[in-house]
Formats: sequence, structure tokens, C-alpha cells
Amino acid sequence: MGLGDNRAAAARRFDELFCALLPRLYRRAALLTASSQTAEDFVHDTYLKLAARPERILAHPEPYAYAFATLLSVVRDAWRRDRRLVVRECVEPSAGEGAAWDGGLNRRAAELEAVRLLSRLTVRQAGVVILMDLDGYTIDQAAKILGVHRGTAARARARALDKLRHVLSCPEGTAQP
Repeated sequence: MGLGDNRAAAARRFDELFCALLPRLYRRAALLTASSQTAEDFVHDTYLKLAARPERILAHPEPYAYAFATLLSVVRDAWRRDRRLVVRECVEPSAGEGAAWDGGLNRRAAELEAVRLLSRLTVRQAGVVILMDLDGYTIDQAAKILGVHRGTAARARARALDKLRHVLSCPEGTAQP
């Protein structure tokens, strides 16, 4: 097997791995961004960044964590360029879950509310909240994935939760962005 065959095999394994991670990455990117188009762009940029050196993610013991950290880096870079993410649409969540099927409207409303709340946070804060509270990682695992010290991750999460509590406790229109 020649060098070209090894690269082709690595590229094939990388594509298979990334395709397996796509649904989860799209869901997480959608939570970090304001629109599905932006989420798709961020996931695409993540793919390009990872595809430049596929051996790194293939050798990593936890490929999702490596891909998520890369996604967060892409989102953070865009946030720094734009200085803020703006939620373009917002649907009020329903008062309660009814027994009748609603075609997924309640779930979509909940997703939009999560996007609205996460858009109030910095990218690092949102990343820590997603990793710990949605994906179930410990503080040490989240810090390692994000490439920061444990205390930095803990402080980012504490500030994020304080900010979310403040946003949720304030009447509509009085919460600071």
C-alpha cells in the first residue's frame, strides 16, 4: 500500500466518522447560532478545518469532543468578528404540553427559546453550558475539551447560569442583553 492509498483510506475513515457526528454537531451548532443557515455554515467550516488534518480526529480518543471543540472555535471566531450573535426569530413557548400531537411545534418553540437564552451568553459560556448541562460532561472533561483550565470552565458556567437566571427572572423587555 502506497502513501496515496493510506491518505485515501484516512480520508474515507474521516468522512465516515464526520458523517456519524453530523446530526449531533448540527444540533449543537443550532443552539450556538441564530439561524439554521448559520449553523450549517459553521458545521461546514468545522469540516474544512478538521479535514485539513484528519489524522488528529481519527487518533483522538473522543472524536465528538474534538469536533465540538473545533466547532466552538469556529463559532467563537465568527462571534469575535461580528461581536455578537443576533436571534432573528423567536417563538413564544406554549403554556404546557398537551396530550394532542402538535406536529413538533412545542419542541421547535423550546429549541428557539434555548437559542434565545444561549445567545445572551458568550460563546465560551454557551459551550460550557452545552457540554455540561446538555451533553453530560463533567467540569474537568468540559475544560479539557475547550482547552481551558478547570477554574476557567467553572467560572464561565457559573457566570452563564447567573446570567440565565437573571434573564429568566426579569420581565420581558427589561433584561439586559
